[in-house]
Amino acid sequence: MTPSRRSLAGFLLFAFLLLGSFQSANALPAFARKYGLRCSACHEAWPMLNYFGQKFKDNGYQLMNDRDAPIWQNPGYWPVTFRIIPYWQRQSTDKNSVDTPAGPNTGLAKVTFTGFNITGLDFHTGGTLEKNISFYVLPSSDETGAFHFEQVFGRLDNLFGSPWLNVKLGKFELDNLLSEKRILTLTAISGVYQTYHFIPVGDANIFGQIGDNQLGVEWMGHSVNDRTRLSASLFSSTDGNVDSPYGSNSYSGFFAASQAFDTGRLGVQRIGAYAMVGEAATSYLTSAGTALPSTGTGNKNFSRVGFIGQFYFGKFDTQVVTQHGHDNVWFGAGFGNPIDNPGGPNNTPGTVLPATARAPSWNGFLVENHYVYSPQLIFIQRSEWERMSQQASTTFASNLGNIDMYTFGFRYMPIMTSRAGFAWHNEYSWLRSVGTAPDGTDQTSSALISGFDFDF
Repeated sequence: MTPSRRSLAGFLLFAFLLLGSFQSANALPAFARKYGLRCSACHEAWPMLNYFGQKFKDNGYQLMNDRDAPIWQNPGYWPVTFRIIPYWQRQSTDKNSVDTPAGPNTGLAKVTFTGFNITGLDFHTGGTLEKNISFYVLPSSDETGAFHFEQVFGRLDNLFGSPWLNVKLGKFELDNLLSEKRILTLTAISGVYQTYHFIPVGDANIFGQIGDNQLGVEWMGHSVNDRTRLSASLFSSTDGNVDSPYGSNSYSGFFAASQAFDTGRLGVQRIGAYAMVGEAATSYLTSAGTALPSTGTGNKNFSRVGFIGQFYFGKFDTQVVTQHGHDNVWFGAGFGNPIDNPGGPNNTPGTVLPATARAPSWNGFLVENHYVYSPQLIFIQRSEWERMSQQASTTFASNLGNIDMYTFGFRYMPIMTSRAGFAWHNEYSWLRSVGTAPDGTDQTSSALISGFDFDF
């Protein structure tokens, strides 16, 4: 055996012995400490919810019994969970523009790096303030320790005794059945759903990213058994940024509906649809030529419409999302965000679009497969494809900006007690973007990580 193979074998043996020595999985922190549930009661694989976990969340983090109210809780209970991930990574992107001895920006090079790193820290706290009054607060930092509020909301649950009347106010995740905030993949490529965040080449509309938490109000209703779910939310067109830095009078709406049905031994399947329709500013007042925050007017429209299916076949399940996106021609021409892009296009009076400008539209497809070998081990595979229907300019190639993304990985979770959770996460992701390299050819990126995902 060569030295490199001996090293690999030694590492795998060490990892097997290390992970095999931990306790078996029981439950997750925070809510598990309150109710004493096993982790598998609410999670297909931590942090992804199963049917029961979604019902628990829809009920306002309540089981609808006497233990829901804080007055009945152990005084030592504190509904807090910290989560952070130390990891090793390898990232690579080809065809980067680099300087050469012959002059600036005259060459292309592949950039690859490896090393150890950490993610930011998530500080989750949530639960009930009183029966049928729930809350969630999530201060979150990047890897440098710079904090922001990722999620903050209060929710009135089961108003007038009806599960159809639940109202949420604050910053929250849109009612996506496939939750990006509970995503099982972690690389820089697959840590978000490309379908939720795709922006065409030349487009400046940052406000249609349905994977981002938004600032607004939501009504949500569901049947007693949670088979039928409906929701509608209204939020500021700021992509979740505080203080209305863009247009102060632009709003968007998100609407979702789904129906679950029992298929006997296969379990509960669910199908649904959603729509995001909104408008955002393209024209800003300026001072010395610089756009002024919160002065946006000239609202233009955009939309995202999608269908989703969640299908279970014993230990195997698949999540399917299809989405059609459309942006107004002004967004496609690069207007819409001179605040984060100082000096960018501003739709001031008299501005005329070029004759080549078009309203971009596209279709996204996502298939995520899981094989749950046991509550402690899950294998993950996801494929995403983004395809342009109409480019933002007639001068663009018809396939410019199209994306293919594939990821493979597994999570081994030897610890999920009522005090802590631990997962050994391994994943490889690959992405190709058509025609976006500096020389007009395809650009590809890859990412490989191995790390410890834990909360306590």
